[in-house]
Amino acid sequence: QVQLVESGGGLVQAGGSLRLSCEASGRTWNIYRVGWFRQAPGKEREVVSSIVWSGGSEYYADFVKGRFTIARDHAKNTMSLQMNNLKTEDTAVYYCAAKMRIGAQYGYWGQGTQVTVSS
Repeated sequence: QVQLVESGGGLVQAGGSLRLSCEASGRTWNIYRVGWFRQAPGKEREVVSSIVWSGGSEYYADFVKGRFTIARDHAKNTMSLQMNNLKTEDTAVYYCAAKMRIGAQYGYWGQGTQVTVSS
């Protein structure tokens, strides 16, 4: 089992920045890949970014490329999402997630953290 806890959400004006963090605990040595997802009201959950837990192979959705940066600290069992130049359409609940092997679904999820971007 893996437990994930997000932090760092909040209210920011458009053009501002926020940094989300996610701390993993439990069987973290079995994690293959971690990611950030978001869900806005009335919309389906979508992937924002992901990275291999041991490092590398970063993925970014087109709508965040050049604005968001994912990182992880394997030794500290943490991951982060630096979000710059935020837009009102970035408003959503953000979740960190983990999967244990290639091809698997993301099976472990945090509780989510609200990000609200005002105009």
